[in-house]
Amino acid sequence: MLDPRLIRDDPDAVRASQRARGEDEGLVDSVIAADLDRRETITRFDRLRAEQKELGRQVAKASGDEKAALLARTKELSALVKAADVAQTEAALAYDDLFARLPNIVEEGVPTGGEDDYVVLEQVGEPPVFDFEPLDHVELGRRLGAIDMERGAKVSGARFYYLTGVGAQLQLAMLNLAMAQAMAAGFVPVIPPVLVKPEAMEGTGFLGQAAKDVYRLPDDDLYLVGTSEVPLAAYHMDEVIDADQLPLRYAGWSTCFRREAGSYGKDTKGIIRVHQFDKIEMFSYCHPDDAQAEHRRLLAWEKEMLAKVEVPYRVIDVAAGDLGLSATRKFDCEAWVPTQGRYRELTSTSNCTTFQARRLRMRVREADGVVPLATLNGTLATTRWIVAILENHQQADGSVAVPLALRPFLGGLEVLEPIAK
Repeated sequence: MLDPRLIRDDPDAVRASQRARGEDEGLVDSVIAADLDRRETITRFDRLRAEQKELGRQVAKASGDEKAALLARTKELSALVKAADVAQTEAALAYDDLFARLPNIVEEGVPTGGEDDYVVLEQVGEPPVFDFEPLDHVELGRRLGAIDMERGAKVSGARFYYLTGVGAQLQLAMLNLAMAQAMAAGFVPVIPPVLVKPEAMEGTGFLGQAAKDVYRLPDDDLYLVGTSEVPLAAYHMDEVIDADQLPLRYAGWSTCFRREAGSYGKDTKGIIRVHQFDKIEMFSYCHPDDAQAEHRRLLAWEKEMLAKVEVPYRVIDVAAGDLGLSATRKFDCEAWVPTQGRYRELTSTSNCTTFQARRLRMRVREADGVVPLATLNGTLATTRWIVAILENHQQADGSVAVPLALRPFLGGLEVLEPIAK
């Protein structure tokens, strides 16, 4: 959540951020009004409660008609105090509900607009030119015995799949390569729980705009995570961390689950947009003053990993309207997919500043007190990468050359050979 003082001291900055996101500016005014109402109800309750206590002291000293009058007033005041208590509780709930809807403040320089208004910051590598008709990853996966969409649909439904043989090996190799890189950079490897309590999901901002894509187990009141960002963010929930411990960096390996409720008709073929996938996620806790620099470090690590799998890609600065609730800025790396003739997202790194930390009550202890810390996240590898690896490294006979960095994780295998035509 935002710093409540920002709404009171600089509401125009919050309105400007809402405009950049394409969100309702009127929400800011509603929050201000709710805050005023909340504070007024607290003042009224405190005043009535103080009067009630004073009256109690007077009753103890009074007698006769005076005491009878005071007791009558005490009864009347008791009802007023109860009503004021209810009113302050309701006002606080109304304020909390509205305040929680406000997204993070957009960082200066972020492009305005929606999904298609990103800015390309960098393009790395050139799309391959084939002297044969390239196959898509689904057909390559079938011939390699690597991807089985038909049995995935038979067993689990649309947007499910099996990775088999070299497909399973390729995913494990890629994720192990990513984890090795993360550990070399000082990240602590973590295999987190993939079922979390509502507080963790809400605290990271995934029960607002993204709620439609979240799987919930109602009998247990638990959620399946769509990214290990959620359990990694909640790892230090309700904790105060000493400043000299920062940054704390974790690399989470988890299976992720997404309903993809808003993607009807999109990417129905293959493993680009699926309900279940595996991912290595970088997560960083740092001092707020270092958050922007840390964001660039996460992007650099993503680019390092993309270089290792030798695919052409570009870096985009995501527009404000496509940031999501928690992020102040987001950079995506998109790899070239030859059979689609377009770039598709492989990584995303977001700076959430103190937004998640405030929700999850995580702070850093400095010499002169405690302040909320900053959280950031970034993808280092995920199942979707298989699409770009297979399509960009395919050869005329349907085989796929293995990128050099992946070969040690595949037992030295240099080429994935077809097992079927």
